[in-house]
Amino acid sequence: MRVLGMISGTSHDGIDVAVVDFHLVGGLLEGRVGYTASTPYPADLRARLIAALPPAETTLSEVCVLDTLIGQSFAGAAAAAIALGGPVDLIVSHGQTVYHWVEGTHALGTLQIGQPAWIAERTGVPVLSDVRIRDITAGGHGAPLVSVLDGLLLGSHEGGAAALNLGGIANMTVVSGGELYAYDIGPANALIDAVVTSRGLNERGFDEDGRIAASGRVDGRLLEVLLDEPYYGLAAPKSTGKELFHLGYVEAALSRAGHEVGDADLVATLTELTVRTVAGDVRAAGVGALVVSGGGCRNPVIMDGLRAALPGVDVAPSDDYGAPSDDKEAIAFALIGWLTAHGLPGTVPGGTGARAARVLGTLTPGANPLILPAPVAEPPRSLVLTR
Repeated sequence: MRVLGMISGTSHDGIDVAVVDFHLVGGLLEGRVGYTASTPYPADLRARLIAALPPAETTLSEVCVLDTLIGQSFAGAAAAAIALGGPVDLIVSHGQTVYHWVEGTHALGTLQIGQPAWIAERTGVPVLSDVRIRDITAGGHGAPLVSVLDGLLLGSHEGGAAALNLGGIANMTVVSGGELYAYDIGPANALIDAVVTSRGLNERGFDEDGRIAASGRVDGRLLEVLLDEPYYGLAAPKSTGKELFHLGYVEAALSRAGHEVGDADLVATLTELTVRTVAGDVRAAGVGALVVSGGGCRNPVIMDGLRAALPGVDVAPSDDYGAPSDDKEAIAFALIGWLTAHGLPGTVPGGTGARAARVLGTLTPGANPLILPAPVAEPPRSLVLTR
């Protein structure tokens, strides 16, 4: 079964796609990763999206417009993927998260927009969407859903392993001794990107190759204020997002620090915040390997910082495990689509905190009658990804 996975993450900079051809052989699921790509949002759409995200106020009319425009962008990316990568049986669209409702230690709701009907109409292929909410209704956080992929990829790793995704938010899956748990650690690139964008430090909207951070010095007082965030003390499972970690959060921290901090020093400090919070949680997990993906793994300041802080841990990109670092989340949603199509849960309770695993998503039919494969009685025990 060929599945196209699509996602725009918390960095909201564009749409990542991955076509994966899945074959189940006994208890082993083989996934051949084919076409992958990243399509940037048009500049005006990205600016409009940023302007509507928390803590900004918005209107239902603006949400409706963004739902349509983002859906059309996803439809264009899907059509391009099929034209260049070949036909697919199912498309999985994560869409764009615009709000993740968490109170205390409980997730109560989540909203992803990007109307899937535009994708189905453009491609004629059935679309699975709205994949997070079913887990939340079962008491989970709806995140990090990539933990189902991590568990299948790393379950046999001796000495335990952790999979770290450095997107806007840093999330980690720990697989050790036959057990799995996962949660959001805190900001990875969210605060850095917010500062780079708001202060016009470059045209890309992120610290490309960590150049800004490398040119600055960590401000000890500001770092102390940032590390005092109560979220870090909450027990897993837990989830967070830009509802908490946004530009206003940085400005409030600067105010509490009580002195001016230059642009480069501010980016260096926010980068060190990511290193400190991630490294602390990896040490607490007691694993021997850290498998890293997401945009942050292209930042040498973050990666060098993690290696220096974790001398006994093998820190490697997820590419070494068959999951290209930039495409891992799109591959994970393709996997969730395969699981749903075969009647299998797309979550691991330890990964999200739900009472039990659930089959995920809502299906939008394509041009033809909706026909699903025969159900599979038992979920796969492991996954091997190849190119």
